[in-house]
Amino acid sequence: MEKGLIHLYHGDGKGKTTAAVGLCIRAAGNKKRVLFVQFMKDNSSGEITVLEKIPGIKIMHGNIPKGFYSKMADEEKKIFALEQEKLLEQVVEEIGSMKDGGLVVLDEITYAYSWKLILREKLEDLLVNKPEGIELVMTGRNPERLLVKSADYVTEMKCEKHPFEKGIRARRGIEF
Repeated sequence: MEKGLIHLYHGDGKGKTTAAVGLCIRAAGNKKRVLFVQFMKDNSSGEITVLEKIPGIKIMHGNIPKGFYSKMADEEKKIFALEQEKLLEQVVEEIGSMKDGGLVVLDEITYAYSWKLILREKLEDLLVNKPEGIELVMTGRNPERLLVKSADYVTEMKCEKHPFEKGIRARRGIEF
């Protein structure tokens, strides 16, 4: 079994999740088992519709309130944090069942980690004790130093220009 490595796609630019989705398609096309996990999101982004149809790809996400975390009431934030922690527990359990290895994407995990919406030690333990054949991808903005240090691949998506600067809102099928 090949040694799995750790990837980190981060930055303020567009393309972190898109790069991870591309890797999922490549892995599934090569008969690898894939687990795509969305933290901080529900399952309404366009890529999920397609990924769900590809044999060998499993999707996981929490049940989250609508809206941005920063705009949630305190009680909603508590519920949200419990949901994110539960999701990470399910991920660890699922990885344990991937005896033949595979690809695991933790989409937007950098936020959940930085904002302490998960037990940080649980992710840190996964990074140190990841099963040998698991290729692990993390995405999100502003990763803490430990996440950068843990990764074998670190790719920064840097925004040089974005239509949002002209007042153009995110468009379905392009930005989400």
